[in-house]
Amino acid sequence: MARRLRVSSAGVPEHIIQRGNNRQAIFACEEDMQAYIGWLKTYSKKYKVSVHAWVLMTNHVHLLCTPSSADGISQMMQSLGRMYVMYFNRSYKRTGTLWEGRFKSCLVQEETYLMQVYRYIEMNPVRASMVNEPADYFWSSYQCNALGKKSDLLTPHSIYTRLGRNPKERQLVYRGLYTEQIEGKLLEDIRQATNKGLAIGNDDFFADIESLTGRLVVEGKRGRPVGWRKKKND
Repeated sequence: MARRLRVSSAGVPEHIIQRGNNRQAIFACEEDMQAYIGWLKTYSKKYKVSVHAWVLMTNHVHLLCTPSSADGISQMMQSLGRMYVMYFNRSYKRTGTLWEGRFKSCLVQEETYLMQVYRYIEMNPVRASMVNEPADYFWSSYQCNALGKKSDLLTPHSIYTRLGRNPKERQLVYRGLYTEQIEGKLLEDIRQATNKGLAIGNDDFFADIESLTGRLVVEGKRGRPVGWRKKKND
């Protein structure tokens, strides 16, 4: 079966996941994570991709980005992935692949789902029982978005900047979003959309993206469409 073509659109946020092959570790120490962040900074700037949120886990990475061109994220991830594999193989005297195929991604509707995806990404270490609070995990954007830590990787999304009139207000409101875990249908919707390369949003968002790209971004129904036999016989 042919793999689904990736859908990307300039100015539309994307949630990205990149995993290690067979769930193997892609970071063995903090120096590895620092190297990955360094190349993420380099290539996000080169290809004009704004990075709003991230988390580096032991065997996978989550990013929330907005590209300025339709191919910006693909170019960024290809260059980043290639450089990191060269570094990792050289550091650990290994050969072969590191990634589980190509990265996965989904388009994110700004008004309804963007802040939910921020939370989904930065709560990963808590869901994995690595820390009790997202602030306790160093290798994510939570300390930047919620506590004001400076990072030249971070570009706040306009939805984030609307949370308050100044940085302190925005950080306070942002921390208030983390009083509860993401769970249930919302958690599953984000996972499914990302793993299948679809979109998360409402019907108007889906229609807008499909009009822009000419591609379906929701999972179609299996089997023949309703009424197909009647149309055939007309």
